Amino acid sequence: MPPRAILFPSRVQEGLGEGMSPLLDIPSASPSRAREGSNAPPPDHPVIPPRKLGVLLINLGTPDGPDTRSVRRYLAEFLSDRRVVELPAIAWQPILRGVILRTRPRKSAHAYKQVWRDDGSPLAAITRAQSVALQGAWGSEVVVDWAMRYGRPAIAERLHALKDQGCERILLAPLYPQYCAATTATANDKAFAALAGMRWQPAIRTLPPYHDDPAYIDALKTTIEGGLAALPFQPDAIVASFHGMPKRTLQLGDPYHCHCQKTARLLSEALGRELVVAFQSRFGPAKWLGPATDEELVRLAREGKKRVAIFAPGFSADCLETLEELSIRGRESFVAAGGTDFAYLPCLNDSAPGVAMLKTILTRELAGWRNAP
Repeated sequence: MPPRAILFPSRVQEGLGEGMSPLLDIPSASPSRAREGSNAPPPDHPVIPPRKLGVLLINLGTPDGPDTRSVRRYLAEFLSDRRVVELPAIAWQPILRGVILRTRPRKSAHAYKQVWRDDGSPLAAITRAQSVALQGAWGSEVVVDWAMRYGRPAIAERLHALKDQGCERILLAPLYPQYCAATTATANDKAFAALAGMRWQPAIRTLPPYHDDPAYIDALKTTIEGGLAALPFQPDAIVASFHGMPKRTLQLGDPYHCHCQKTARLLSEALGRELVVAFQSRFGPAKWLGPATDEELVRLAREGKKRVAIFAPGFSADCLETLEELSIRGRESFVAAGGTDFAYLPCLNDSAPGVAMLKTILTRELAGWRNAP
């Protein structure tokens, strides 16, 4: 193996005797060999690919399949995250392993089967499609990939893949418009944990929340107006359903509730009509942010609002919570309470407005990196 070379800083070079080179070989070597070694890597040096930038789209996660075993494995990882369930492990794990993972996976697997696609879970398929749509958006110097916080493809796996492709600078992009510790923070946590095991770490940036970004609000406005125009009825009410969070997260300083309310206010102003704001997917006995989506749908029907449209602005891609909880069970609750017409409006997904919005906000975060020496 060729001798190693040490390059001394300039202030050390000043102290070297006359005729001594700052590039020293260990063991000693002739000046000609030192010069040759400084200009080219040794023959057995690992291949270093051309420098590129990476963008890693990150979403929540999904089981490998709509079967009980896959769902149990997924839920075990998801519900063991201390960012998701903020209880001491010594108290929570016996409940999770002893009760929840014995009963919930079967019920959730049934729900997944109702929305599973030929190309996999909706969330994974759509996130993959978003990645494909953005590939090449900034030329060949930017590589776009995607990962899931829970399940596969794993964040660590895709970070290593990007680094292996020459990405020395990577933008982590958790696709959550409204910041929450249980979504944005835990995605970043997982990425940082992967970086801790890397000898040569890439430089990292993280996508900030974009709940009030004009590009996001305009994309929502465009898709909602298009969805409403295609309906065979005029809604008496439009419901904006955000994912729920325990109420104590607001008291602890999480800005999620405020971000959701601001998104709804800005979108209501853009649409020129009132929105009913609600929160879905409650879990466990704790008090959650409200009002609850299922209860609001029942209330609207009983108050004579017989025609309703609902959408989920906090989800960047359709998933179990939108396609099964809202579109299927939400409809059933609304109709059972006396409603007549119900429509679920899809998320931004990989639609043209959705992809254009992502390109806009990601371009902003890549500023200063692109075309850098």
